[in-house]
Order: sequence, then C-alpha cells, then structure tokens
Amino acid sequence: MSDAPALFLDGNSTRVRCLIFNAALGPLDYRVPAGMTVEPGSVVIAPLGPRQIIGVVWDADRLLATEVPEGRLRPLLKVLPVPPLPAPLRRLIEWTADYYLAPLAAVARMALSSNAALQGGSTVTEYRLTGKEPGRLTPQRLIALDLLQDQQATIRELSEIAGVSDAVLRGMVNAGLLEPVVVDSDRPYPAADPHFAAPDLSEQQAEVAARFVASVRAREFHPFLLDGVTGSGKTETYFEGVAAALEAGRQVLVLLPEIALTETFLKRFEARFGVPPVTWHSSLKSSERRRAWRSVSSGAAQVVVGARSALFLPFADLGLIVVDEAHEISFKQDDGVRYNARDVAVMRAHFEKIPVILASATPALESLQMAEAGRYERVVLPARFGGATMPHIQVVDLRVEQPERGHWIAPPLVRALKDRLEKGEQSLLFLNRRGYAPLTLCRTCGYRFQCPNCSAWLVEHRLSRRLACHHCGHEVPPPDACPECHEPDCLVACGPGVERIADEVAEILPDARVALVTSDTLTSPAKAAEFVEMASNKAIDVIVGTQLVTKGYHFPELTLVGVIDADMGLEGGDLRAAERTYQQVAQVAGRAGRGEKPGEVLIQTRHPEAPVIEALASGDRDAFYEAEAEARRDAGAPPFGRWAAIIVSSEDEAEARDAARGIGGSAPRLDDVLILGPAPAPLSLLRGRYRYRLLINARRSTELQRVIREWLDPLRFPPGVRVAVDIDPYSFV
Repeated sequence: MSDAPALFLDGNSTRVRCLIFNAALGPLDYRVPAGMTVEPGSVVIAPLGPRQIIGVVWDADRLLATEVPEGRLRPLLKVLPVPPLPAPLRRLIEWTADYYLAPLAAVARMALSSNAALQGGSTVTEYRLTGKEPGRLTPQRLIALDLLQDQQATIRELSEIAGVSDAVLRGMVNAGLLEPVVVDSDRPYPAADPHFAAPDLSEQQAEVAARFVASVRAREFHPFLLDGVTGSGKTETYFEGVAAALEAGRQVLVLLPEIALTETFLKRFEARFGVPPVTWHSSLKSSERRRAWRSVSSGAAQVVVGARSALFLPFADLGLIVVDEAHEISFKQDDGVRYNARDVAVMRAHFEKIPVILASATPALESLQMAEAGRYERVVLPARFGGATMPHIQVVDLRVEQPERGHWIAPPLVRALKDRLEKGEQSLLFLNRRGYAPLTLCRTCGYRFQCPNCSAWLVEHRLSRRLACHHCGHEVPPPDACPECHEPDCLVACGPGVERIADEVAEILPDARVALVTSDTLTSPAKAAEFVEMASNKAIDVIVGTQLVTKGYHFPELTLVGVIDADMGLEGGDLRAAERTYQQVAQVAGRAGRGEKPGEVLIQTRHPEAPVIEALASGDRDAFYEAEAEARRDAGAPPFGRWAAIIVSSEDEAEARDAARGIGGSAPRLDDVLILGPAPAPLSLLRGRYRYRLLINARRSTELQRVIREWLDPLRFPPGVRVAVDIDPYSFV
C-alpha cells in the first residue's frame, strides 16, 4: 500500500498537498479536519472556490506548491470510499508525466477512470427481455426486440444498443416486455483456477515457461522479450506465468492492442483457467466499468485483460504484466497524454518490482535493441507448435502479372483462390484500407470529394452508402450529381478498398461465402466472436480484411493468404514504414498453414526488389532487422537517437502559423539537437484545426525533455492555440 504513514487528526489540523483535477491549477494545500484519516494516495473531495472537485492526496515532498498560511487553508470535505492509489502507481504517474511532458493531473485522471466507482458500493437496476409474447408492435419495438436478445443493461445503455429512445424502452417496461433486475455493483467475479487445464507444452515451450514462472515467484523486476514465430504457442507459455501469479494470490494484467482480439483471447483464457478474465475496454457498460475498477482496486480481480488504458488501473497487488503483440502501433496514444503503453508497461513493472513480458512474432526494433543491450532477456520460440510448418511465400510482380483492367487481384492469386475453394479450404485477402475506394471524383470535371474539416479525401463506403472521413468521422451520402459541374451519374471510384476487393472475389468466385472483416464490421467483441465462430465452423470460404485479421486468429483450414498491395505501407516517408510493412505482412502471412495442412502466401507488389519485400520472400528476418538498424543508426533515429514533435494547432490558420514561427524563432541552438521546421503538417487541417509541426532529432544521451521544457515554458500563446508535445512519435502526419 502506501509508503507513508496515515495522517490522523486528533483535534489538531494537519496540512496535506493535493493533486487536483483542474488543468489550470497546480497542486494545492488543504487542511485535514479533525477526525478525518488520509494518507498519500487517498482520493478526496476538496473545495475549489464555490465548487467541489476530486483530488488525490500526494507525497508533499514530491510536488511543488505555493505555501499558504495555516490560517487560510480550506478543509478537505470528504475521503472517497476507495483504497488509496498505491505508491508504485503514484511513481508511475509521476514518471509518465515527466517523460511525455504531460500534465500530472491528466495522467492521474487515467487512474480514476470510473467516476461511479469512486462513490462506493451500491446496486444498479438493469433490464432484460422477459420473453413475454408481444402483441401488436411498433417498428421501433420490433427493432428493440430483435437487437436486445441476451442483453442486460440500464435503459440508457439498451437504448444505445438498440438505436431507439429511452421512451420506447420504458414503454416496453410498462408493457411487460422488459423486466428490471437489481444487480450488486460489487459482486465478485468467479475465481480462476491455475490448475484447471494444464497444457501439454513442447520442450522449447516448457523451457520458456519455466523462466516466466521462476521470475514471477522471485518477485523482482525482470523484462522479457518473448520472440516467437506465429503459431509457436507464445500465449500458452506466458499463461504459465499467469498461473504462477494466481498461485501466489497476486494480480495479472494482460494488454491487447485491439478490442476485436478480446473475445478470441477470452475463450483461450477460459479454456486454460476455467473462467473468463476481467475485461477493460471502451465498449464496457458503465456498470461493468464500475465493477471492474472496484474489483481491481480491492485486489479481488485476479486477471485483467484490456486495452492500453488498463495500464493505469489501481491494482492492489500486481504480480505480472504481459503486453501481447507488443510491436503494435495502437499501443501508442496520439492524443491527450501521448504515451506508449508498451514502454509505460515496462516502467510500471519496474516500480511494482515484478516481471513484464513483451510478446511478439515481429518485435519492434527498439525492443530488439534493448535485448541486445542486455536490458531485456530475450526468449525465443523458433518453431510452430505441433509440427506445423511456416507457409511458403511467393512474390507476385504486378508489373508482369497484371490484373485484368478494373481489377486488383493478379492471375496467380485468382488461380490460388479457385484451387482453395475446390479443396474446401479457406483463404484470406489482406488490404489495409477500409471502405470501397479511397478517392471519389467526377469523370467530367475532375472534382474530388474532400473532407471540409480535414485535408483528406472522403472514402467511399458502398455497403453503408456514405462518403466518410477516417480522421474526423464526417459523413455525407453520395450525391446523385457532381456538386461542381452538376453532371449526373458521373462519379468514379479510384483505387481499391476492402469492399471493392470483396466484390471482386464475389465476381471471381460466385459460390464462395465471403466475410468482410474491418473495424466497420467488427464493431464489438460480440461481433468479433461471431466472426470467429463462423470461420472456425468453416461457414466462410474467403476472408477479406484489414489489419484486424493480421493477428490473434487461428483457423486450421486457412491455407492461403493473399496480400493485395504490399507497397501501400511504404508510401508517405514514415520513419518506421519498412518495419511496419514487414510486421504487418509477416503477421498476416502467419495466419496461413497453422494446422496440419501447409500454407501459401502470395504477396502482390510493384517493387519486388525492395529490401522489405526481399526479406519477406526469403524469410530472413534477422537480415532485414540488421539492415533497418544500420539505416536508423546512420540517421540518428530511434533506438539510436531521440525524436520528438511539437504540434501547433488553431482554428485560425494565421494564428497557428504565427505561433509555430514564434516557437521556431526561439529554438535553442545545441550541438546535439537538430530542429526541423516549423512547416505545415502533412495532414495540415484536422478536425477543423490548422496544424504546423516542428520535428526534433537529438542524440540518445540528450536530456530531451529538459531541453523542450526550457524552450517552451517561457512562451505564451493566444487562447485559441494548442501546443502539444509528442515524445517518441509514431505518427508523422
């Protein structure tokens, strides 16, 4: 628990320092009234002017604040009925704020991510269908009956699920179609059994698992890089570390990069430990979020599986952290507190003095470098489990094997698709581009549909009949005529998206059952589970999908993977473009041949001579990483140098430009720091705000955060200007 004694008042006032959740103010001192007990980490209600605000009592010697005379101190109002934030979590909050140059209160707020949980235990009234035979139904009630099968939630949450108003549902309650259920918000989760279904591990897996078990039992900080090819059984090995933590009565956190992977993981977890773990992600109902948070903070939640935000949950006794698919860029948050959950997970393990496992078939170059330097222990699973072999990879040169006009699937891949359908085997086509086409224009005047809020084209989504911006969410229906020249029926879709590829598959293989798998179709864990069940039961012949299908899925009958455009990720000048392309294609290739039948991968490209394509074709991962590391070393790029970005934005373009120039004009001149810009960001208009960027490149030894603080702190900007700092940026748009 806390590393400081409780402060108990017995008639005398005591001063405490509070971190309050107000971005404009720093820490404030308060008086603890007689009879109130607080300690560092206590969550309190404090007065702020005429309002009441949530705060956290902090270690006074770790926060600077303006000293206020004792007589002017205002008293705390209440200590909220939750355990204090533990000392290791407070240290993590401080480190994250310092490293990523984020407000301390903004980071601490992520630890208190359920306001309802702070109010103590209670009951919640939820509703479910009664099964009563309905009489005459309105269209809205008919929709609700269809969509609310097997659902139980509050009226507000059910209305969001069904897409109907609260009034419709309350009418259904009065009609006896919905019934109330009183739920204890703190009811315990079923206990996981570490011995429920012990796996039959290979010799290599057993050796790796033994390292994890020993480290968990030692209760010491130890970072592992679990480097195993796709299908090698990485999950089964770190499950043994999870079992060791459960045996010791300690908690476990498993981070996953995508919500769509959660249901698949839950089934594997339940098969091993007898019950599902506690989940934490953005799709949770408020009552589920409240229950999970309180269970984590009390120590009752044994294993939590969640998205990156789960990293800041207030675990009472954490014993192991696992970051699965640790190379994934979705672990990097690009707004608010711009942290990388992979790196922060290692720091949390450091403060908690526990092991952390970074698992991946295609580790980030930064992680490999840490292993080479001896900072991480690298454990390797070089072969697939159960005798399955890695797939055969073939490169299709699109300059030679050209698809038919207006088509995107080359003849060799068409032949392979037909062959798999005849054999009753499954195929997967990968293109990391949602929608039907990335650009729609008028064939008469050349007008292009652009987002009014962003400097980006609108993407056509033919299935939902909309033109959508993938940056801000702006949507419009496709017009019947060109807005510029008013010519009817003149709109042309340019380039392929996954919807267009799915249409092409239906044309080539009219009898094939095709599944479209994107974030537009797998909008919840339940829909992801439905897709997995259909694919596992061979109710799907061809899967067409984006990056959602590149990881975490295991379909034994899937023997063919086709990569439609392997060059797409290499465009745009991204620092990590080659590495990302390698990781993405290698991961999707790993879906093939995971059972007894051998797999085949066809990679379509116009640049077969590109180093990343040659590495994929030859299977020589180490040679690719060595060449990539050498290029980064020469450029002073991570992990051999430091990058940071300063992003300046405003709704007024001139205001943003002037502020960026002001920052650039006051830039420090240091031998080991190179500052580029300011210049308009590649995505110069985003969500209605004009954006300018400065890019900072520094030597590894440079105190980059100190340099940026001393540079920016004295500067003042108009109220409409936002200045954000991105340490170790992943996005350069």
